[in-house]
Amino acid sequence: MWQFLKSRIFLYNLLGAIALFIIVFWLGTSALNSYTRHGETITVPDLSGMSFEKAKQILSDRNLEIAIADSSFNDKKPKLAVLEQIPVANSKVKEGRTIYLTVNAIIPPQVKMPDLTDNSLKQAQMILENIGLRVGQLIYKPDLAQNVVLDWMVRGRHITIGDNIKKGSTIDLILGDGLGNTEVEVPELIGHTLREVKFILDASSLNLGAVIADNTVRGDSLNAIVYKQTPSPNDADNKLNLGEAVDVYITLDQFKLDTPEEEPR
Repeated sequence: MWQFLKSRIFLYNLLGAIALFIIVFWLGTSALNSYTRHGETITVPDLSGMSFEKAKQILSDRNLEIAIADSSFNDKKPKLAVLEQIPVANSKVKEGRTIYLTVNAIIPPQVKMPDLTDNSLKQAQMILENIGLRVGQLIYKPDLAQNVVLDWMVRGRHITIGDNIKKGSTIDLILGDGLGNTEVEVPELIGHTLREVKFILDASSLNLGAVIADNTVRGDSLNAIVYKQTPSPNDADNKLNLGEAVDVYITLDQFKLDTPEEEPR
């Protein structure tokens, strides 16, 4: 046996077997690497915002597959635009991998019109945005409740609470102006200091409008005296809506205070 193991025939056979094993192993590894493209990857492109057709072409050029996994709705994006993708952009994948897309729906889903009555403008905006609706025009009507929702419209018509409306629709809000239709008589302000005038107007739910000072008033004007006002309590139409303003003319000149304004003829 020992003589046989030392013979040339055995050594040639052994070397041949080893060489054959190496060749077979190399061929098998090469074939496997060729089949799996070992070490070769493709970078997934960013498809966000693209149309489905454009995304399909880009993936096809990279030997990647495409499939729509889901749809959502974004009124700021075109129909069938790509919203999300899996795997995400810049991921490394093998050739032939399927990229799953979420695309923008062709037909907007519908939501139910919420009750906005007596909500503030800010609250109404939050409610609408949370369900995918947008605030359109702000239309003010006389009402003591300022910036409070009185009603709402879509394209000029009222939408009943609970009615279906397309997501992304614009809702016009009708709000109170904080003034209402209540009228008050214009108070007499002539002869009062500017400090006193502010209290008088507050008591009548009116506002102080323009304050026009003559050349005798410098610095602090609160002690200046009103010698003229617009509108005047003597006017034929001497009533204002709540919240409207009265303009006053002030002076420190006693002569102006003692000389009544002439009525225009």
